[in-house]
Amino acid sequence: MAIGGISDRINRRTLLIGGGAGVGLFVAWAIWPRRYLPNLTVVPGETAFGAWLKIGEDGHVTVAVPQAEHGQGVYTTMPQIVADELGADWRTVGVEPAPLNPLYANDLGAGELFEGVFAGVPEGLKRSHAARTALVLTAGSSSIRNFEGDLRQAGAAGRVLLCKAAARRWGVAWEACSTQGGFVLHGQQKLRFGALAAAAADEQLPETLPLRDGAIGRLSGQSLPRIDVPSKVDGSANFAGDIRLPDMVFAAIRQGPVGDSRLVKINRKAAERIRGVLAVIEAERSVAVVANNWWAANRALDSLIPRFETRGALINSDSIDSALNAALAGPGQRMAAQGDLAAVFKGAQVVMADYRVGLAVHAPLETMTATARLDAGRLELWLPTQAPGRARAAAAAAIGLSEESVIVHPMLIGGSFGANLEHLVAEQAAVLAKQMKRPVQLVWSRYEDLLHDRFRPPAAARLTARLGPNGSIMGWLTKIATPNTGRALADRLSVGDPAVRAALALQGEGDPYAVAGALPFYRFPNYAIDHHPADIGVPTGHWRSGAHSYTAFFTECFLDELAHVAGTEPLSFRVSITAEPRLVRCLSTAAALGGWEGGVPGSAQGIACHSFRGSHIAVLAEAHFEDGQRPVVDRLVAAVDCGRQINPDIVRQQIEGGLIFGMAAALGGSTGFTENVADARRLGDLSLPRLADCPDITIEMIRSEAAPGGVAELAVPPVAPAIANALQASAGFRLRRLPFTANPA
Repeated sequence: MAIGGISDRINRRTLLIGGGAGVGLFVAWAIWPRRYLPNLTVVPGETAFGAWLKIGEDGHVTVAVPQAEHGQGVYTTMPQIVADELGADWRTVGVEPAPLNPLYANDLGAGELFEGVFAGVPEGLKRSHAARTALVLTAGSSSIRNFEGDLRQAGAAGRVLLCKAAARRWGVAWEACSTQGGFVLHGQQKLRFGALAAAAADEQLPETLPLRDGAIGRLSGQSLPRIDVPSKVDGSANFAGDIRLPDMVFAAIRQGPVGDSRLVKINRKAAERIRGVLAVIEAERSVAVVANNWWAANRALDSLIPRFETRGALINSDSIDSALNAALAGPGQRMAAQGDLAAVFKGAQVVMADYRVGLAVHAPLETMTATARLDAGRLELWLPTQAPGRARAAAAAAIGLSEESVIVHPMLIGGSFGANLEHLVAEQAAVLAKQMKRPVQLVWSRYEDLLHDRFRPPAAARLTARLGPNGSIMGWLTKIATPNTGRALADRLSVGDPAVRAALALQGEGDPYAVAGALPFYRFPNYAIDHHPADIGVPTGHWRSGAHSYTAFFTECFLDELAHVAGTEPLSFRVSITAEPRLVRCLSTAAALGGWEGGVPGSAQGIACHSFRGSHIAVLAEAHFEDGQRPVVDRLVAAVDCGRQINPDIVRQQIEGGLIFGMAAALGGSTGFTENVADARRLGDLSLPRLADCPDITIEMIRSEAAPGGVAELAVPPVAPAIANALQASAGFRLRRLPFTANPA
């Protein structure tokens, strides 16, 4: 479905005059008078009810979903919320991508993604900025948390209007009517939604919308079948690579090494000899081949033998390690603190440990893909994107169009893990379509996708603590050296917006995103978190769970080491300092289910936990070394409290997927660098676990009536430390580097 542009643009000169620069620019954006109207499209026989819902004469119910579906289940859970309030028959419910509109701006997702990058900017101004920049964003496990209220209101509004239309026909009070299974009911009378939809749209909403109560006929909380699964199973689901347009051609691209690279030489004649090749298009940092099929285009790239000149310092695995070491040894910026840590540490015996994590790749099944068509000054884009408004802005800027001249068709995503927050492929496809004067489908090869990923950043950490006489933790210091990934990501997603850059300038050199999750959720009277920005020369981006994927590793491994020094059993040690009762319950539940033996030497058991985006999880792992060399995970047990569950099966799927994803990152999924080029060139280079390597998995979902928390990223952070702690118990030495090897740190 097409996503249209916003017709009214902000006059930046007026903004600058009215609000000045910096925070004043945010103020100017916040007070600017705007009104956004729903722009859902309808077909004959279909009626729109606001921005979220359409009902057809045949009774079908269509819910507009602004979030990208990349396996996390939003094409089911979000319609389920609407259908529950509406009283719909689930068999009649469908979904379509929502049009690009500030009504669907995800300010919570932006806040969770950037994790404090905009700290100090008032919440109202953040929300205003998200709306005015059409920041429709799928990130931060925020879909349900951000939109549940809107979705319930939309379903309730549709239900009330349908009841009013039926009540008018029956001559009764609308409050006496109810809905269930796609019918409006009053005693023995009933009418289908489809027969009432057109008339219902002319009714007026009451000042206060009543939400449904009671448990009869409710859809929320049920494990309803996923809407997206049948089409994915039978192959009818369309992904970006399935798009076919009249006169369309196919393109492959080869980009220069990381850093300041320039294309200097190609063998154009060799490429043009390959059957099907239509054009070789050179750019400053890349070369693309366009052909009548993608295989010919990709083969021609190899025949080109492109040569690039890279200026500046060489980037290797050693240089990355050196940059992290230098940053950790240098001055850092304090990101959080409590108490007088210097006084606690002065003259005291402390425990210290260093940890390190490598670059992690996204490696989703679907590589970067986009189809572009430029016709009569209007650009259309079909692509998998977690930020369609930002992709639209970037593509428009790349070929000199206004944003209103670009339509984005968001596609199903074949995995992502954060990769599709980036929009470089949209820019490239737009440029190629302009040059070819015909539709172009650009697909990155797996080789290209791995070499030019926006990697999860590497990090080096030094943790220091002082134990009290009773095993308590009197002081805790975390120092983390890692790139300013959050600041760079915020700047890319803003497409250089001056308001965002002004906010970033207020934050100093540190990056809250880079140390997110390091702030202890345990009870420490004195602590400090320092970020040491490191320039490694490699582009980095958001990766499933962000910095929590390494900060949880640092914290939960160090806690086990402290428990060992204190002579305390690791589970009891955690429980004694955990401030969150829901997390304590997760720990005790995981221990009971897993038959926790205390993590004693030879038990091969380890435990770790994490609180994240309003949810809580504990993971017990059993692991050992095969032949003293290869780490093997035998069992994972997880206890989860994520609040109220809209669809329990989908929640369980996300936890299972997160556990496997976290295990893959602990055992592989990383790359080094050699002379500005990533070492991993294919999936086989990543040492990813195969089906035979998957452990026995047990998951206990703890019932809770708390507000829904984030789920999609929740299970990733605690897996690696749980495995590390298990390997310590199994082999007797501590692994402090991710991904794991058999060599003790």
